[in-house]
Order: sequence, then structure tokens, then C-alpha cells
Amino acid sequence: MQFFDKLLYAIERNQSLLYVALDPDLDEVVIGQNGQEGDRLLGQLWERLDYIIEQTADLVCAYKPILGFYRALGTLGLELLKRTLEKIPPEIPVILDAKHSDIHTSTVFAKMVFEQWQVDAVTLTPLAGLDHVAPFLVYPDKAVFIQCAHANASAAALQEFPDLNSPFYLHLVQQAKNWGTPEQLGLEAGVAKLDILANLRQAAPERLILLQEGVTENFDLSSILAAGLDTQGEGLLIPVPPEITEGTGENISKSVKELRDLVNQERQRIVQTSPACNLWVSDVPQSKSHPHQDLILQLYDIGCIIFGDHVQASGAVFPYYIDLRIIISKPQIFHQILSAYSEILESLEFDRIAGIPYGSLPTATGLSLRLHRPMIYPRKEVKAHGTQRVIEGYYQPGEKVVVVDDILISGKSVMQGAEKLQVSGLKVEDIVVFIDHEKGVKDRLRENGYRGHAVLTISEIAETLLQAGRINESQFQVLLQTH
Repeated sequence: MQFFDKLLYAIERNQSLLYVALDPDLDEVVIGQNGQEGDRLLGQLWERLDYIIEQTADLVCAYKPILGFYRALGTLGLELLKRTLEKIPPEIPVILDAKHSDIHTSTVFAKMVFEQWQVDAVTLTPLAGLDHVAPFLVYPDKAVFIQCAHANASAAALQEFPDLNSPFYLHLVQQAKNWGTPEQLGLEAGVAKLDILANLRQAAPERLILLQEGVTENFDLSSILAAGLDTQGEGLLIPVPPEITEGTGENISKSVKELRDLVNQERQRIVQTSPACNLWVSDVPQSKSHPHQDLILQLYDIGCIIFGDHVQASGAVFPYYIDLRIIISKPQIFHQILSAYSEILESLEFDRIAGIPYGSLPTATGLSLRLHRPMIYPRKEVKAHGTQRVIEGYYQPGEKVVVVDDILISGKSVMQGAEKLQVSGLKVEDIVVFIDHEKGVKDRLRENGYRGHAVLTISEIAETLLQAGRINESQFQVLLQTH
């Protein structure tokens, strides 16, 4: 999974833009200890880091080990870093704060951190230019954060040169934007003045900004968010202040949760006052009832579920309509839907992804890019001109194809598409849809030789909306009567 997608999934799952910096406390450490004393010290430092991760794993979207602190401990520190990386849950991305700056070791360092240590992203000091950054960008599933501004007071003489109208840090950002895509290259910033953060966001509206520690101590949270959030109300990773992670007992978990909730409240307030921002934040407490609760609520809130008699593609008349075409204009929910599909697809064996025209083509395209699997699609109708192809895209007969569709009602259209693929010499065993209207349609797929998979069923949607107070009992029954 790409770093960017992994991060978005963690943000969505934990409803958090917070990250925790993980570094051993060196205040009472005597550098160079070894033997029994070194083992005792390693145990003490590890116990603390282990506890911080345990207390925050369901509240943050990333962890950021600071390499310099581990290096200061020598071989002891590298062992501690190894333990730390192994402890971090695999679904939460790791950003190694290395601030690597040596062009001569960039290739070997990239190989070590991405292949051996398996971190998801790394911070770089990019003054050596693209030649230094390029060895890190050859890893398509990884990312780099370019250090472009620092909060240290004396740094202003360098990063704001030659003047405030055309400062060096903005020139650096403009150059870095040409080096890698928004999914591969973000910005790291410590800001002494909020206008620096605002300038960074204006110069790079599409880039992820990683704030350095100390920012939340210098400015109020509302101002930081107003200056740094992107138009989706995201794009900003905020550090948990060190005074929180230095706490004891359950204070860490409680304090991080309070900070996360405060961030989300401020994000919601900013959204309500800024027409450029269309963030959705849940107003329902996290529930154990359904893992896709927020996804279901968003579908309803953005108008994907409409009540009233509507003719379906199958010809049947339902007292409601589910319109998933809206999601391509809602990046926040579209990312979540792709993540939900990906969970199913990653458990299947296939060579190519096939979307069914026309509704599922954007989803199939997104999944192709996310999973690095080539995409094809069967034409709905064959043109009398051009190549007159039945299947668009490159493929080899005998390859296995997974078919992706949006809604499964009768199964007619998706099986027709699958049949076109098979007639062309491809193998189709699995059909994955977003919503299953149930009514035994998976049994019909099975009778025709296909395995059906669905992210959601109509009954799961109905029950979640009722529990959240989005629909009343009569609307609940309307949704269920077709089930």
C-alpha cells in the first residue's frame, strides 16, 4: 500500500491528524554504556516507548521516530529503534525523521530505511537538490518530506533571504514540487510565524505538510489549522506535544484523545466558516456496531441515499435510490471507498481489474492506481468505427480478472460484463461490489460460477443509519423491504 493511502486510511480510521514523535529520553542517559548496564538502560527506554505506543495507537495517524536520538545511543540505540519499529501497528505509517542531507549516501540510506527498516516515509534536508532526493523517489510506495522551514529564530536569516516577498523557503517549495507527485513528496515545516505556514499552504495547496514539534506550543490550535489545512480540511500532520507523552498512567491516552477531539472540533468550525473547505467530521461517537459506520453516514449526508420511487438500472422500481456518482467529487469519501474495496481485493488472486461501464470506471481506475494492477473494461456497446473492440485495454488471454462494480441488484449487468471478458479468453472468478442489495443475488452469481464480495449490504446501511438517528423507523423499513 502506498504511504499516502496508508496515511489516509489511518486518518479515517482513528479520525485524527495527530502524530507522535518517538524518541528515547536522553536526559539521564550516559552515552556509551554497555554490558549489563546497557541492557538495563535499553529495558528502561523501551518500556517507556512501548507504553506510549500502547496508549496512542488508536488515536493518531502516524508515528515519527527521530533518528538522531537513537544514533546518539550507538548500537544500543539501533536496537531500540528496531524494537520501536516492530512495535508500531502495521496499519499506522512510520515517518522516520532523519533529515538526511548527504548526497553521497542517499542511495544506500534509502535502501536501508525503505527495504531493511520498512519505514513508510523519511524526512530530507534537500539543499543538494534533486540528485539527493531521487534515490528515495524510486520507491513508489514510499514518500519523502522535504524540510523547507525551521522555527529556530536564527534560521530566518537564511530561509527568508533575500526578502519576505520572495523568500528562499518558497523557492525551495516550488523546486521540490517538480521532483515528485503529491503522493510521494510532502513538506516538513517548523514555523516561527504563522504567515510562513499560510505561505506554504498557498504555494503548495495539494501537498501534505508535516509540522515539527513545538508548533502547537507557540500558537493557538485554531490559528494553526486555519493556516495549514487544505481545501478538504486535511493535509496537515500535527505533533502531539511532548509534555503529553511525558505523562503517566492513563493520562497520555486521555490527553491525546482530548487534543484529537479539539482538533476535530476546530476543523469542523473552520469548515462551517470557509466555503473552500468541505470536510466531513462525524457527529456520532465511534461505535462497535459496524466498522464502516463513518462511511455509511457520509453516504447519507452527501446525498447518495434518496427516498422516493425510482427506477433502477435493472428495471425494478424501488422506494429509494442510491447514487454513487457523487463520490467522484468528494475526495474524502472516495479515498475511504477505495480503501474498503482494497481490503477485499488484497485477499484475492488476479492479474487485472475490470470496471463495469459506466458507474464503476472511476472506482476501478482508482483501485488500479492504488494496487498497482492494470485495468481493462468491457465496452457497454461496440462502436461501428475505430478499433471496434469489445474489451478496452491491454491483456493476454488466460489472465485472471477481478470484476469491480458499484451496486449489485439483480446481477444482470455485472454478469454480462463478465461474460464479455470470458468470451475474450479471460478468466473471471470474483466480482466485488460496494453495495449488495441482497435478495439472493450472490446465490445467482454462484450459480453462474462467480464468487460475490461486497463492502456493504443494504441491511447494514439501514441499521447503521437508524442507530445514528439519520433515518426514522418508516424509512428503515423502506430500505429493508427490498432486502
